[in-house]
Amino acid sequence: MRVAVICPPYPLEESPAPPLGVCYVAAAFETAGAEVKIVDYLVSRYTREKLKAQLDFFQPDALGSTSVTLNFPGAAEIVQEAKELRPSLVTMMGGPHVSFDAENTLRRYPGIDLIVIGEGEATIRELTPLLPDRRAWRRVKGIAYLEDGRYVQTEPREPIQDLDSLPLPARHLLNVSRYQALGFPVSIITGRGCPYPCIFCQGRRMVGKQVRYRDPVKVVDEIEAILASGFPRINVADDLFVSQKERTRAVCQEILDRGIQFGWSAFARVNTVDLETLKLMRRAGCDAISYGLESGNQEMLNRLRKGITLDMVRRATGMAKEAGLICHGSFMVGLPGETWQTMQDTEDFAESLGILYGYHFLAPFPGTTVREEVGNYDLEILTDDWTRYDANSAIVRTSALSPEDIERFVAGYMKRTDLLWEEMVRDYHAGTITGDAGLRVLGKYRMEITFRLLNEDLIERFGQFSNGNLGPGAKPPESVLAERITTFTGQDREMTASMIKEFKGRGCIDYRKNGDGLTWFWTHSPKQTFGPFSLTQARLGG
Repeated sequence: MRVAVICPPYPLEESPAPPLGVCYVAAAFETAGAEVKIVDYLVSRYTREKLKAQLDFFQPDALGSTSVTLNFPGAAEIVQEAKELRPSLVTMMGGPHVSFDAENTLRRYPGIDLIVIGEGEATIRELTPLLPDRRAWRRVKGIAYLEDGRYVQTEPREPIQDLDSLPLPARHLLNVSRYQALGFPVSIITGRGCPYPCIFCQGRRMVGKQVRYRDPVKVVDEIEAILASGFPRINVADDLFVSQKERTRAVCQEILDRGIQFGWSAFARVNTVDLETLKLMRRAGCDAISYGLESGNQEMLNRLRKGITLDMVRRATGMAKEAGLICHGSFMVGLPGETWQTMQDTEDFAESLGILYGYHFLAPFPGTTVREEVGNYDLEILTDDWTRYDANSAIVRTSALSPEDIERFVAGYMKRTDLLWEEMVRDYHAGTITGDAGLRVLGKYRMEITFRLLNEDLIERFGQFSNGNLGPGAKPPESVLAERITTFTGQDREMTASMIKEFKGRGCIDYRKNGDGLTWFWTHSPKQTFGPFSLTQARLGG
């Protein structure tokens, strides 16, 4: 059986890293005996014509996609179009959005045959050999589908107890060079599950309240494999990485014992960290930690069932700084019962911490308590347009605040940060900026160019050269390619040319000569070398 796994588009501002969930899904299908191809539109342009060509080439029997709420509409449309192009396909979707909106999804998108609910690997292993036989689907736990117009949801699937039994994510199926050029860190998980009942989060229901951990040795084995494949930086994506101190320390000690040197970051809760563990993380290469802080008003934190206090936040951020870590705090606005005063409390508190921080707007995703029990809160949800669930604009109101009020508050914060950014950009162009600030400006420019190269298929579209471009006295192919691309994009020609030369030197792109000229292309795997800005780009770019 052949299975195509779709990686749907995702906005640049959301930092699209190599897709961890897609790679776990692909590995599960491979373990079940399928031949698998990842059809990746995260770092390449999506068109119906391209999808048709890829399906015609691979000839899959089944096709699946995962998504979050933000990119669900685009992912669902791709699956729909695949079904129209190849009606014989068995089509599937999984992920947090459809897990909590399965029936609506199936009825709205008739081109989707079934939904995989919750943690998917065990379900995929059981389902794959039964995909051709629709009558057998009832025997598979953890799926939903329509049968003669009637909604069917099978028995829930228990959480996977032994995470070490799962195959490693199938990153070998990605076009590594594209992600290497993009420069975001590779995410890994060291455990699953969350016991905390925060009302704005899907995690507890998606992966269970029981926390399950991977063997530290296997975690570091995966880290070594990622580094060996050409990625220089890793992000530990667990919400609770630092919660089980002995295991966290075991992972760090394993890194130190093997002498592995690389940069990494992690998420953590402020009520689970301690100074000794944070210092050990720093010795093992961790240089940044991010806390979900949500609010600077204790009453709001209690309402969110966050399980933390403002004093815990002060201690945890102080310990992170003492350990030598860059500390970032994530706050939300538009929370139930929010007022202008509670938002101002948050701003005052955030400023008092002396850390990097930013704001997200509350997005009441399907499956969250705040959405399912919204009548119990001082909150009104204003739209079910899923494309607006990016946490970058207000889609709720409270009795005290309109969405415009909430956005005006964040706009005040953004104005201050924008003024600092504009000053940095002016200094950059004047040649008076140095250090990390200069690298940050350069990283943002480079990221914007790189994302357009990838997301608009500019290398493929402008990389066909005839012999007329290659004669005596002709410009180098890198220069010609940069001129063609910048004529189309209007972006900085010198920087674009420099990046194309760098990507060629790193082995991310190359060209092959043929009888009619040459053709540029993205390679599958880059050389094991890194350009001078790759590490800082991953950390600071934008």
